[in-house]
Amino acid sequence: MANTRDIRRRIKSVRNTAQITKAMQMVAASKMRKAQQLALSGRPYAELMNSVLAHCAVRCDLEAHPLLEKREVRRTGVLLISTDKGLCGGLNANLLREAAKLDRDRTRIVTLGRKGRQGMARLGYHLVADFEMRDTPGIAHSKAVSQFLIEEFLRGAIDEVEVVYSEYVSTITQRPVRRTLLPIQRLRRLSTRLQGDSEDEEPALESPAGEPTFEPSAAEVLNALLPHYLHFQVFQCYLEAKASEQSARMVAMKNATDNALQIVKDLTLQYNKVRQASITNELLEISTAQLAMA
Repeated sequence: MANTRDIRRRIKSVRNTAQITKAMQMVAASKMRKAQQLALSGRPYAELMNSVLAHCAVRCDLEAHPLLEKREVRRTGVLLISTDKGLCGGLNANLLREAAKLDRDRTRIVTLGRKGRQGMARLGYHLVADFEMRDTPGIAHSKAVSQFLIEEFLRGAIDEVEVVYSEYVSTITQRPVRRTLLPIQRLRRLSTRLQGDSEDEEPALESPAGEPTFEPSAAEVLNALLPHYLHFQVFQCYLEAKASEQSARMVAMKNATDNALQIVKDLTLQYNKVRQASITNELLEISTAQLAMA
């Protein structure tokens, strides 16, 4: 059985760990609120842009735009948005598990975040670009990533672009998502729903301001909006990933703090038992000595 000195040393060590994890929990909680607000505030704008583009696509020839061109897939570019730091539970492990389903031979990886880069390199995937993950997401930073993907797609280096990221659902739930960015097939589905030809149960899209009017023409508006649409889609994925990261880290640090405090309680109970046993043994020794002298 450990002596009281060893137990006191362990109690002090675990209590110091609890203070560190508690501080990290508070920092993550502060960042989490801001990240969640940014992620949630971008969703209405994304839905409105989908509606405008769907109305625009109905009036245009979708085969004419290069970002909508669907071709035979020989190489797939995948944007993996992870984190730079750990201590966020199973967030990165779930992302890498989803990314590991990709065909290693025909997949080209673009990473945003150090953990994703390290994980995919360890799995043997071909990395073509790596971007820094910033603590405060900005549209200018994410635009560099999306612009690189657009250029690679247009010059034929890759035939489609997918993104793998953590979608923010709630503070305790973050869901790994994999979806296609290029070619923009979602726009075709939205325009089909708008025309009422879709078999989906979802209602057709409607513009909040009624039937829109496009000037100078729907085709020119579509050409101008499609790159911006893709830039914003990548930026929204970035925001979702940051909100997921801070939420997962806050929950992980809270669990770590609770576990550390429980260990302190258990060690304190063990310390009291050892100390009580030591006192009892001393009393027995004194009583035995007195009886022997009597």
